[in-house]
Amino acid sequence: MRLPRGLGLGREFGLFWAAQSVSLVGDRITVFVVPTLMIVALDASPFEVGVVAMAQYLGIPLLGPVAGVLVDRWDKRATLLVCDLVRMAAVLVIPVAYWLGVLSTPLLFGCVALISAATIFFNIGYLVAVPTTVPEDRLVRAYSRLEGSRTVAEVGGPSIAGALYHAFGVATLLVDAASYLVSAGCVRAMRPWGGTSVPEGGMWARLLLGFRLNWADPVLRRVIVAAVTLNSGGPIFVTVLPVLAYEGFGLSAGALGAAMSVAACGAVAGALVAPRIGARLGLGRTLAWGLLLHCLVGLGILAAPALPAGPVIAVTFGCYGFFMSCINVCSAPIRQSRMNADNQGVMHAAFRTATWGVIPLAALVGGTAVTLLTGGMGVLGAAQAVMVGGTLLAAFSFLPALRVQPLLDRARRDAEPAGSLT
Repeated sequence: MRLPRGLGLGREFGLFWAAQSVSLVGDRITVFVVPTLMIVALDASPFEVGVVAMAQYLGIPLLGPVAGVLVDRWDKRATLLVCDLVRMAAVLVIPVAYWLGVLSTPLLFGCVALISAATIFFNIGYLVAVPTTVPEDRLVRAYSRLEGSRTVAEVGGPSIAGALYHAFGVATLLVDAASYLVSAGCVRAMRPWGGTSVPEGGMWARLLLGFRLNWADPVLRRVIVAAVTLNSGGPIFVTVLPVLAYEGFGLSAGALGAAMSVAACGAVAGALVAPRIGARLGLGRTLAWGLLLHCLVGLGILAAPALPAGPVIAVTFGCYGFFMSCINVCSAPIRQSRMNADNQGVMHAAFRTATWGVIPLAALVGGTAVTLLTGGMGVLGAAQAVMVGGTLLAAFSFLPALRVQPLLDRARRDAEPAGSLT
């Protein structure tokens, strides 16, 4: 079987891209099925949904820094392979437990937390893999391809998940398990890369170095503050969506899946045009405005139920995804450009720990707030109020990002030889 060559980015990136693309579709199925299963089959409360959503990110503040230090020392290719196999096993536990009649919120919490832990190690290795397999002048194209795969998965995943869940129920999770197996096969087919190394300094010294590197660099510091602010409010918005859709609007799993697939078309468009926007406006400026607009379009959820709920969710999340793609395509190259190869692992680990570490709390706050407000406002009013509060809080991420582009411009001017013509 001939695998894609990454549209001119080489065989190794093509294999890596294929692995990511397949597993991302499976990921979207699990992200859709788990809360659906909790609400529809287990009759879980919004608080329980928030708790399991928290588990998806709980490992980041607990494992993130240590993971970066360890991945720097481990064989990166072997790390990705093991992480895929661990995630496959954890996903398989959920349908097996359901068929045996022992599935519960605590068990779901444990499975999701284990998947999250393996994903932390995978994502750090993944961020190191891209600059290893792609020349520096093609990094933006590579990240655009990967973001395109993510958004294509956003398009097809929910619709496929909704249809499969309607037909097969919890057995739909077997598709995600199979996707991790395919991903592992693609990683195994790659030539050896990212072997073991022992950077100078002990584990704790390397761990602290990652935080110092991020905070000392004025660009990385502003990107971190922006991302922490975004992730303090955005996960509230996303966590509450299934509650709003199923209990507030009365949508079926198939209807929500179809709406989210239509919505993801906006994310695909964002991944396609983000490199051009970034080239014209600058990556930093595109990042800042993408953050602001990504958050403000979330207010569109207030248009329902005055307008049909399905189309409102589709349009709102289509715009939401468009600007999120712009953020993702711009953020990674900015951060890559500010750090040498030896410190990429600890830099990315510290960045993810600081910026994703707030997500578990945000998810828990979202589920808890809806539970507390439902008595006085009803589930529809409570869910909409909490989602609006979350997206307005996240909009403040725009402010620290405003200075990123001027700092990038200054660094470029300082790097130019004296007397050069521009």
